[in-house]
Amino acid sequence: MPELSSLISFLLIALVVIVIPGPSVVFVIGRALILGTKGAIQSVWGNALGVGVQILAVALGLGSLISSSELLFDVIKILGALFLVYLGVQGIRHRGEFSASLEDGKRTGSTRVLLDSVVVGLTNAKTLVFFIATFPLFVSPEQGSPITQMLVLGGFFFVIGVASDMVWAIAAGSARQWLSKSSSRLEWVRLGGGVALIGLGAYLGYYSLTSG
Repeated sequence: MPELSSLISFLLIALVVIVIPGPSVVFVIGRALILGTKGAIQSVWGNALGVGVQILAVALGLGSLISSSELLFDVIKILGALFLVYLGVQGIRHRGEFSASLEDGKRTGSTRVLLDSVVVGLTNAKTLVFFIATFPLFVSPEQGSPITQMLVLGGFFFVIGVASDMVWAIAAGSARQWLSKSSSRLEWVRLGGGVALIGLGAYLGYYSLTSG
């Protein structure tokens, strides 16, 4: 286990990073407006699984390899941004499928929703940079295996992140259910969700290209 003081400091930083609305929050809200509460919750778990893989990769040393290759890191960021744009376009294209949307994503396919969200989590450059930059700061060799300590830190981040995203998913999904009483209103909501995802992807893509 990391030292208690280090763990508390990490949790405070992680809480700020997670609670302040960022790419994950916008992604979950966009998915909730397109797929409903069930689809949003599946998206939360899928995104979390992707982030969990990042945690394992950084803890096991792969994070340093990625951070040392500027090209590889840029490719990951661009692919993630393009995938968000793709999800947004799909949401806009199918915004008129009112009967399908009332099924809360059943026709979209639970497995597909989950896998799409895993990709988003895997390519989330914000969390990857956070793990690479902060994990070493809160690890003390005197406290045992650095890998174990980083996994513990990542585990806390994982739990806080899922809890926070679930709140956003349920809130946005509930608002969408109320709007579903009107097919035209719901179509506009789905359009808004798609636009939000496209905007997020475009912003992250532009930031990735200009920050290098």
